[in-house]
Amino acid sequence: MIPIFRFSLIVCAMALIASCAKQSLEQKPSMIAEKINRYAKTNLTGDVSGLSPGDRRALEKIIGAAKLMDRLYLRQEWSGNETLMQKLMEDTSAASREQRELFMIEMGPWSSLDHDSAFIDGVPAKPAHANYYPDDMTKDEFNAWIATLSPPERAQATGFFYTIRRDASGKLKSVSYNEEYRDLLEPAAKLLHEAASLTDDATLKKFLSSRADAFASNSYYESDVAWMDLDSPIDVTIGPYETYMDELFNYKAAFEAFITIRNEEESQKLQKFSAHLQDIENHLPIDPKYRNPKLGASSPIRVVDEVYVGGEASAGVQTAAFNLPNDEKVVKEKGSKRVMLKNVQQAKFTNTLVPISKHAVVTSQQSLIAFEPFFTHILAHELMHGLGPHNILVGGKSTTVRQELKELYSALEEAKADISGLFALQFLIDKGVVEKSTEQQMYTTFLASVFRSVRFGINEAHGKGVAVQFNYLFDEGAFVHDAATGAFSVDFAKVKPAVAKLTGEIMTIQAEGSYEKAKALLTTYGVVRPPMLAVLDNLSDVPVDINPVFALGK
Repeated sequence: MIPIFRFSLIVCAMALIASCAKQSLEQKPSMIAEKINRYAKTNLTGDVSGLSPGDRRALEKIIGAAKLMDRLYLRQEWSGNETLMQKLMEDTSAASREQRELFMIEMGPWSSLDHDSAFIDGVPAKPAHANYYPDDMTKDEFNAWIATLSPPERAQATGFFYTIRRDASGKLKSVSYNEEYRDLLEPAAKLLHEAASLTDDATLKKFLSSRADAFASNSYYESDVAWMDLDSPIDVTIGPYETYMDELFNYKAAFEAFITIRNEEESQKLQKFSAHLQDIENHLPIDPKYRNPKLGASSPIRVVDEVYVGGEASAGVQTAAFNLPNDEKVVKEKGSKRVMLKNVQQAKFTNTLVPISKHAVVTSQQSLIAFEPFFTHILAHELMHGLGPHNILVGGKSTTVRQELKELYSALEEAKADISGLFALQFLIDKGVVEKSTEQQMYTTFLASVFRSVRFGINEAHGKGVAVQFNYLFDEGAFVHDAATGAFSVDFAKVKPAVAKLTGEIMTIQAEGSYEKAKALLTTYGVVRPPMLAVLDNLSDVPVDINPVFALGK
């Protein structure tokens, strides 16, 4: 028999345990709320007052097609996403509502700001193969299989627009996107055809029609060319583009959409940079044999305001600018187009970079932080994606940097675009094309922006690429740590040669197609060292990125 006082103690202890358990359960949603709050809710829109009535009706159809990209992307990311989302929609509890909100911000059940850790119970680790390949397939099995294929079959298996599945006998096979995602691509194509019939702009009509046809045929070349020629008040990017989600090989493209309204005044202002691209290419700090003597004929720049995004473009950290297409054939023949999302960039600068600079940059250099160099460097980043090595020779065989570097390609390419963007702007400053007064602002704003980007996580291509640059420049003495305050400063005498040195090193690795050298560089420098970590630990109250709300999307 248990004495009364002992019985009372046991009851109290059990009550305390139950209370703690209940408290723990109640804390879970609040932990998710904290993750949600790392994204500053921001209203984004564009000026549609100048659109014709036909274009306004077309815009509604285009946004409808963009919303289907969300479902396509979720299906591509993980085979369990659609079932999980349905479950979250049916559960009306407060906890489920918060999980659903974060799920829609991240476009999946993994937190991109927490090394892709799952924030919903029962969800597995984020699959490196996404839902492009069978869950039980290994890299060795895939490589052994493609070695048995004919060249056209191998091109499909490693191509952007084919998933890999198993046939009835368990053998691997390629399945085209138009077959795999027919139930979503057909209605998306219908909406694009309807939009094409409504718009008054001939170039938009051509792109929408050809992209709708591509959804049915799985042939994207013609519509990529039409996208390069697009010259419309409504600037539309929709389809399968980036390969970041394929962490096995970087072969497969994810669906996304950027629906934007063109900012004509800013586009005209920035177009002058296009005239200097070949000159920059001719002076890249690499062996002349690796330079491209003739860039693609067209390199248009568009400055736009975002009114809706879908698919991969809406997942987690928001894109500030992009450079497309990724198809090397189109890039070689037509060049590439850079699209600058100005309202997104302004929102990021105001909500994240300015407050970060108060912690990361020494007081004496904080006055150098400015939006214009932030905006211009993002432009230069996108310009430089189109420069440097792309189609290369390795062992006498024609190939591409993407094919040779495989899963390392994205992080190294992002690092290249960033650092060579600084190199290109310095080149234009030295030539008098860009004002000399922006030089110190450019480097100091970039230093603050490094901390903004690393917060996205070094498992993400942009974040790892930025960590590489920061550590390399630090080791070269270009960035200096103030031990007393923990903040950093720029050594303006050392930063210029350090930028040129790293630009040359990365581009040479790409030109050689050296997987081993790329891995060594990313392993050595793609880390967060203690001084940087100390600054990051002080940024808990600063939003990491924005969570856009689109009035036109409703």
